Amino acid sequence: MRKSKGYRSRTRSLFRKDVRKKGIRPLDYLLREFKEGDVVDIIIDSAIHRGMPHRRYQGKTGVIERKQGRSYVIAIKTGRIFKHIIANKEHLRLSRSVISASK
Repeated sequence: MRKSKGYRSRTRSLFRKDVRKKGIRPLDYLLREFKEGDVVDIIIDSAIHRGMPHRRYQGKTGVIERKQGRSYVIAIKTGRIFKHIIANKEHLRLSRSVISASK
């Protein structure tokens, strides 16, 4: 049998949640709003499938370009080019490197 190469292949440990992070999420992720120019990290929440970016962008940092429906368009630099990723806000968080630099 051939090996599967689906969209979420080889993600068993990548999308696994810590024991203390399982269960119902706090509601602050629903109230979160991002503005254009915010620097965000892509941290994929495996419990929410809608608007999930590809696994190769897990942990990457980018800049929000615009809002598109309920999702956001993020510009990520890979090598010398910028890629535009569409992701829901459940998979984004403000970059901690920017938060600590502003304090």
